[in-house]
Amino acid sequence: MPPTSPYPIVLDSEEHAALVALARRPTSAHRLVVRARIVLAAAGGATNTAIAARQAVHVGTVRKWRRRFWALRLRGLADADRPGRPSKFTPVQQAQVKALACELPADHGVPLSRWSADELADEAVTAGIVADISASTFARWLAADAIKPWRYRSWIFPRDPDFAAKAGAVLDLYARTWQNRQLSDDEFVISADEKTSIQARCRCHPTLPPGWSRLMRVEHEYDRGEALAYLAALDVHRRKVYGRCEPTTGLAPFARLVEQVMTREPYASARRVFWIVDNGSSHRGQASADRMAAAWPTAAIVHTPLHASWLNQVEIYFSVVQRKVVTPNDTVTPPPETPDFLRQTQVISDAIHQRGPRGGGVAAYGDMANVLAHHGSAATALGVHGLTATLMAVNGLLMMHETRAAGAVAAAPTPQPV
Repeated sequence: MPPTSPYPIVLDSEEHAALVALARRPTSAHRLVVRARIVLAAAGGATNTAIAARQAVHVGTVRKWRRRFWALRLRGLADADRPGRPSKFTPVQQAQVKALACELPADHGVPLSRWSADELADEAVTAGIVADISASTFARWLAADAIKPWRYRSWIFPRDPDFAAKAGAVLDLYARTWQNRQLSDDEFVISADEKTSIQARCRCHPTLPPGWSRLMRVEHEYDRGEALAYLAALDVHRRKVYGRCEPTTGLAPFARLVEQVMTREPYASARRVFWIVDNGSSHRGQASADRMAAAWPTAAIVHTPLHASWLNQVEIYFSVVQRKVVTPNDTVTPPPETPDFLRQTQVISDAIHQRGPRGGGVAAYGDMANVLAHHGSAATALGVHGLTATLMAVNGLLMMHETRAAGAVAAAPTPQPV
């Protein structure tokens, strides 16, 4: 006579139905299916040894789940709680060390500019928050709340007392409006600036192209060549860029850029050409506006607010040039003479002309969200960044509409004389 178990299994109809459903359900976890089959077989009178052989498990596993079901019934088939090792740190201590990471090192007399996980762990022990803590534990807690005290982001607060008025004038021009009047077809908006000190670096070995599982490789050592300045004027609504290279920036180089643009059509015969510039030394203050008016009566300078050159749309173009042309700064023949450099920038200019502006409004909306997230002025966030993004988006849609309309007119058949 086979030995009997001290934990006999007797099922009622509901338990039997639940176990059968669990064992047959295709989405059940395998471990739950095995446990349900063990209990069903035990309820059918099978011995532990026979059940273990049929389910391909150890006999001790069968004893465990027979005993668990006998004591707890259906809820005994679930995994037991696994509390793990008791925590060494209280929730208050965790909150205190996270608060420490959100303070500057100088506030604690530490001669550092930024915290690292090791330094924060040492400071938490020194401050008496915890008796001992590892840097890895500290880093894990910070990662849970996305706190990264070793990273930083620069920002600047507008200090121009006439910020709103100056920024409004620039944004109005982007929307083809000046002093509450819509610009006519013979009025243009130019966004101009200088990209200074582009250093020519001739690498000691040629740059290697990317390959299978290999990034492009640029030699670290280089011969330092000359530096140049790149001046560019972006026609905001026609999406045309006019650029030139100069040995340096200054009044004369900027005047030559203006002459390069103003002596060609459609600007030479334009009713008015607005030049949006920042407050750099080449075009600062009322004196620059007077010089421009004396040399070119149809041209008018409009300054961005102080410390707000990001309102100048040519900065977006310069960012593309930096990423697509300058970086990683490997000049084949020193110095970067104007033909090669300008030929590369012309490719960027042609792409902008064909595709139109993309992403500028998204960046401005990101700036708006960043100001609000850091408890900045709602007026600055909504009135400056939000308005900039909205006008840039509207401007892009208008230009797309004008481009398609012009293409439709050009594609229309010319009437033939009868």
